[in-house]
Amino acid sequence: MCGSGGSLVDSPAMTPEPAGRRRAPISGWRILGLATITGALTGPGQTIGVSVFVDHFITDLGLSRSEVSTAYLIGTLIAAFGLPIIGQRIDARGVRAAMTAIGLAFGAALVAMSGVQGFATLAIGFVAIRLLGQGSLMLVSTVTVIQWFHRRRGTALGVFTTGVSILMSLVPVAVSLVIEAYDWRIAWAATGVLIWFTVVPIARFGIADRPREFGRVPDRPADAGDDRKAVGPRAATRGEALKTGRFWILVAAMGSVAMLATALNFHQISLLGDAGLTPTEAAVMFLPQTIGAALAGIAFGYMSDRLSGRWLLPITMGLLTASLLLASSLTAGLTVVLYAVVLGSAGGASRSIGATLLSRWFGTAHIGAIQGAASFLGVASTAVGPVAFSIARDATGSYEQAALVFALIPTTVALAALTMRSGLAEKGTVK
Repeated sequence: MCGSGGSLVDSPAMTPEPAGRRRAPISGWRILGLATITGALTGPGQTIGVSVFVDHFITDLGLSRSEVSTAYLIGTLIAAFGLPIIGQRIDARGVRAAMTAIGLAFGAALVAMSGVQGFATLAIGFVAIRLLGQGSLMLVSTVTVIQWFHRRRGTALGVFTTGVSILMSLVPVAVSLVIEAYDWRIAWAATGVLIWFTVVPIARFGIADRPREFGRVPDRPADAGDDRKAVGPRAATRGEALKTGRFWILVAAMGSVAMLATALNFHQISLLGDAGLTPTEAAVMFLPQTIGAALAGIAFGYMSDRLSGRWLLPITMGLLTASLLLASSLTAGLTVVLYAVVLGSAGGASRSIGATLLSRWFGTAHIGAIQGAASFLGVASTAVGPVAFSIARDATGSYEQAALVFALIPTTVALAALTMRSGLAEKGTVK
């Protein structure tokens, strides 16, 4: 059975193909594979990719670590404000044209990073790669998967987020090899050229906006005539979505994971150092975290097709709360490994269910704008998290006490999620 996505509920009526027109052999699973590659290639604009260059910025640009961190904070916050606009443009232009333009611009921004000279140009560069990489390219890749799946959308997004996480983990290794062989400036330029020669061709020749372009409907082959007449709830605009309580509960859940997971990862060497681990041992703990994220991504993607947000969100918040409680009492050994796996699971769960619930509740006609608004708040929270956790540590005297304080956030969000109504609203009716 061919997988295809997008929702007839939100799309214009499908017109039959001309009799002599040949259907292209394309399926939602192929689109999913291509979108996973483009999502993974946001790596140079993600924290995982930028982290490889931090010491080189400090040494060669004469900046302090706090100055580099501040430039990154400024760049991330400013970039977040552009995502709602990018989301609107994706809806207006379609994912194919939008991804092509974003790929060209992101490649140019990465090449430009090879020429940064000081704090100002570094901050500007961070704005560009955070907006175009972490923000825009990831957004359009996610929307692409949403458009090509309906009944199996949660499962598809789970596979997507897991694949992206695994492939993206290779980015810092590849970049480090280029830096060791040549230079960090050449490495930036090389990543830009890589984007031009991968993302742009994929977008131009491999991605399609919606299944109807190929005579297909959600999760059905082209000849499934009955599904073409499917009737469903009206799609919401971004303004309508923003007026609902469930949107803000979901955003609070996604933002909590983004904020606190980023904070814990940012301070991981120091945090685990207090638990008795060496810097190398602390760095190795990213591996079980990745494994946890991959397993949870698949599991929660599958569950997203079967459970309501009223239960999915509290479970995710429970994982985040558990990771913070473990962080408050870390000791060398299995406790640290368990902490890493649970923290990774919270991230994998959040990424899988976030896009699934947004499209289920509000439809896909304006999903770019709605997802863009959610992404704005999520990206902004990643900028605030490390600073907030550092302030809490200074105020309480330890990472352990700070983790206990922040555990109140996901607990509160979980209780709020339990108040949501199930039923028709869960299936997409705007309430």
